[in-house]
Amino acid sequence: MTTNTEVAGENREKLEANLARVEELQQRLISAISKRKPTPQALNGPENEFYSKAAQAYFQEWMTNPAKVLEHQVEYWGKTLTHFVEAQQTLARGQLKAPENPGPQDRRFKNPLWDSHPYFNFVKQQYLINANAIREGIEKLEELDDVEKRRLRYFSQQIVDMLAPTNFLATNPDALMKAVETEGESLVRGLENLVSDLEANNGEMLVRLADESAFSIGENIATAEGEVIFRNRMMEVIQYKPTTEKVHETPIVLFPPWINKFYILDLKPQNSLIRWVVDQGYTLFVVSWINPDASYADIGLEEYVEEGYLKAIGVAKEVCEVDKVNAVGYCIAGTTLSLTLSLMKKRGDKSVKSATFFTALTDFSDQGEFTPFLQNDFADGIEQEIEQEGILPSFIMARTFSYLRSNDLIYGPAIRHYMMGETPPAFDLLYWNGDGANLPGKMFKDYLRALCQRNEFAEGTFEFLGETLSVKDVDVPLMSIATETDHITAARDVFRGVQMMGSKNKQFVLGESGHIAGIVNPPTKNKYGHYVNDDLSLDFDAWKETGEKHEGSWWPHWEAWLRKRSGKKVPARVPGDSPYKSLCPAPGTYVAIKARDQI
Repeated sequence: MTTNTEVAGENREKLEANLARVEELQQRLISAISKRKPTPQALNGPENEFYSKAAQAYFQEWMTNPAKVLEHQVEYWGKTLTHFVEAQQTLARGQLKAPENPGPQDRRFKNPLWDSHPYFNFVKQQYLINANAIREGIEKLEELDDVEKRRLRYFSQQIVDMLAPTNFLATNPDALMKAVETEGESLVRGLENLVSDLEANNGEMLVRLADESAFSIGENIATAEGEVIFRNRMMEVIQYKPTTEKVHETPIVLFPPWINKFYILDLKPQNSLIRWVVDQGYTLFVVSWINPDASYADIGLEEYVEEGYLKAIGVAKEVCEVDKVNAVGYCIAGTTLSLTLSLMKKRGDKSVKSATFFTALTDFSDQGEFTPFLQNDFADGIEQEIEQEGILPSFIMARTFSYLRSNDLIYGPAIRHYMMGETPPAFDLLYWNGDGANLPGKMFKDYLRALCQRNEFAEGTFEFLGETLSVKDVDVPLMSIATETDHITAARDVFRGVQMMGSKNKQFVLGESGHIAGIVNPPTKNKYGHYVNDDLSLDFDAWKETGEKHEGSWWPHWEAWLRKRSGKKVPARVPGDSPYKSLCPAPGTYVAIKARDQI
């Protein structure tokens, strides 16, 4: 029989052991943070002038329309006071329960205690009242232009999200219950997770989204069979092994974005676009970009085009003994493919038979959700970081994208990982998301200033390799796929760029879901549908409204279109059976280079 004294002794031993671990972790925490390299202040928030403009606009509202401001304030005071009085009355009656109306639903507050416990319910409802008051106050400001209001809306929402009660131990019932259940063990594990993440990222605060130990590139992820047949300082070219006896004569050359790794298109066999394309009877070449270090500081878009795009197209032509290829570009690689096509037209190079664009912008006149990051203060901060490091470290882009969906990609995972002490899930997509790439300094400055800020390609004024390029020069048969809920490359912005292209044979397809799931959408899943409409003279909303909705993946629709532009069937080409011999098996060596190891 166990006595109370024995139990107390065991608990005391656990407590002392946990305290010893905390002391050790504190030392590691200090050491990890000390390794962090400072980043320009502009990358951590807007300059003071931005806040001054916001304050000036608010005071201007007071001067010109005080009734409107007071109405908003009185409404907020009224809701807060009513909420407080109702809570007091409930407690005075001795009812330790939440009111009949527990307030609006929010998926951050899934624990029943947020509705049933008077303390947590009061905290939740007051937070939501505060958040709504801030949003309404910003929307009522009339002295800010559209760009300034977008930025104010974004940065204020970041503050609102950061101050959510779920983000603090004292007001998070899940974390408190877990700490009690584990006798504080969950908090110690959470601190261990925090320290480990800081150590793995040179002192930077990057929340780990997936269990990295669960995946090994080339073993249980990125396993499609193929060979690296060419390598230079910019890329490796992978030729994939055929799975059919005959293939279409015209090969496909696929250019993935160099912000992330190409294996988003080959996560696992059942959702691999790479495997699916090969199974349809195509010779497929995929570019795997280098993950650059500071020695690539002076590499610009010119090198990506000449040593990447043009070289890869030339390699594919030589291997297959053809004059033309079908080219595919995803995201920034699709944008750069359009630049390449414009350059090739100027040079009289007709090596591309057709082009396919996955979520690729060419017109940046509406900067959408990226408006806060494309203003001069942030761009200046980027350039300062580039001057300091020679590259734009991957964590800055990762952090930027994550804050666009901060509750899903920052605070939610941080709560589970650091406050609850949980191990991140073994999720291949999240593993890929965390396997980012650095960006060469000159390349990113060119892209940020000339394309994103000045929109020179859409304006027809982009000076590049001795030519003046325009989106109107893109005149090969093309198909552009955008996705309905894409927050990185908004579908209406992609559509507008396609309308500007000079091709007389072009299609636009709108897939359901977002930037990744809408593209990695295998037919076997029958999960997300797509819209088609041949009338590209309409505006985006009218195009979608009058478009034809199809259930299931857009992949077969694209393949049927591509088949008509891929020639007759010929014997399948085996990687290495050409002047370009095998250098190593797919997925190659460049894909294994980690961004943090290059800094």
